[in-house]
Amino acid sequence: MQLEIISAAKQYRQGTWGVQDVSLQLGPGVIGLLGPNGAGKTTLMNMLATITRPSSGQVLWNGVDIAQQPDVLRRVLGYLPQDFGVYPHLTAVEFLHYLAAIKGLDRQTAQRRIEALLAVVGLTAVAKRPLGAYSGGMKQRVGIAQALLNDPQLLIVDEPTVGLDPEERNHFRQLIADLAGDRIIILSTHIVGDIEASATEIAILSQGRLRQHTTPEALLRAVEGRVWEWIVPAADLPQVRQRYLVSSAIRRSDGVHVRLVAARAPADAARPAAPTLEDAYLGSLHAESAAGNGRLASSPLQAVAI
Repeated sequence: MQLEIISAAKQYRQGTWGVQDVSLQLGPGVIGLLGPNGAGKTTLMNMLATITRPSSGQVLWNGVDIAQQPDVLRRVLGYLPQDFGVYPHLTAVEFLHYLAAIKGLDRQTAQRRIEALLAVVGLTAVAKRPLGAYSGGMKQRVGIAQALLNDPQLLIVDEPTVGLDPEERNHFRQLIADLAGDRIIILSTHIVGDIEASATEIAILSQGRLRQHTTPEALLRAVEGRVWEWIVPAADLPQVRQRYLVSSAIRRSDGVHVRLVAARAPADAARPAAPTLEDAYLGSLHAESAAGNGRLASSPLQAVAI
């Protein structure tokens, strides 16, 4: 099973580009698609889900162009969009039966799949409660269940944890990790923690272009020896943010505990730290920005992690 993206681009009527010249070859595993808001992630997901067609380039599913034959992919596709809506007066069971009928599942198969999936997402006990009474995290779990109704070979999940509380976010991340196996899962997000425990590959988008396609391990190696922890007075924090790529800043009684990415120690008091995927991601974006304009990334980039 293979999903191949060949020089795919999408240009909108007003002349703006959603994505440009994106090429990827993906096999089974969890692919974390990372990028700031506005990077083009949703545009790319919509092309892969056959919702929109590329302006140029191709998307091939096992060698078949999905723009020409979308049903070849749709039969094996599961999709959870960023703005997943439900019918609030339907129960989870009713809603999933409705979507199963749309997907072409016979009632017996649908019943069996729905019962199994409600157990997988932990909603069996509330399956007959109206969806309007569900929390945001519970609705997201219904969204995952509907995406898995046809046991998809390709599962696309777009910004799944936006608006979820920490407990719901952790539950969702564990669910994605459990689903990994003999299928391709593409998880699009700007929150590194969403893919930290499950991604086998990482693709980074910025300004509509693919900047990196690598493994988490390779991304981490790229910032080894360049991550520092430093305690600074609160009054110095704005200047530190201006001079360095800050991945986190936590205020404590002895000052602000800053974590940053830099080629050299910012001060004698700074101590080296083991890199996290968040550090590596920000370091990668910063490297692209510096290559393009010859200077440190501006504060909007730094604000991704602060």
